[in-house]
Amino acid sequence: MKLRLVLSGLIALLVAASCNATTLKLAPEIDLLVLDGRKISGSLLKGAEGLELERGEHQFLFRVVKPLDKDRYHPVREYVSVPLIATFTAQAKSVTIRLPALQTLHDRRHFDKAADFQLVDEQGHEIVSRRDHLLPSHHSDLEQAMIAYNRNGQVASVPRFAQPQATTTITQSMPADLAVNDTATERLLNLWFHQVDAATRQRLVLWMRALRAS
Repeated sequence: MKLRLVLSGLIALLVAASCNATTLKLAPEIDLLVLDGRKISGSLLKGAEGLELERGEHQFLFRVVKPLDKDRYHPVREYVSVPLIATFTAQAKSVTIRLPALQTLHDRRHFDKAADFQLVDEQGHEIVSRRDHLLPSHHSDLEQAMIAYNRNGQVASVPRFAQPQATTTITQSMPADLAVNDTATERLLNLWFHQVDAATRQRLVLWMRALRAS
């Protein structure tokens, strides 16, 4: 299979998907942990500036990892927030997590308790959201902790994300239909496949099947 055919088809699908997608922008200090009930692979997100989300309701779990300024009293270190939850409806072109300054110890302690962040669109307008923090529990697996959270009717719960079909991790393998004889292309397909919505994934699989049959 020619590389240009794979890439041209991928570009066409990306354009089609982007017309009905919302970009969740990820600043360097944002560590995304769980999205819509599925664990996120750090290797897939390494270097990524955002994820494409289909329009509709979404929920994500993240934490803030922020280097702290060095002074004569403290060595260089970093602040790691408690896991924070945001539930919102994707309608805008992009969504950005706006954080407070977090410069002082008081700021950081307040942030951990109050989940004092905002979601804003591409024009800087606040997006309506439900926000919470994930309390410590016996679950070491954050995906399982979010399943329990969503079952318990909490502030930012989404019951459908507690269903078994929502627990498949985002690191699952691509369908065999997407296998190509080019390592770089297959790696690109794998990264993209796990960022788009289910409908776009299905279109890609059908397109690849049709291309092989022709």
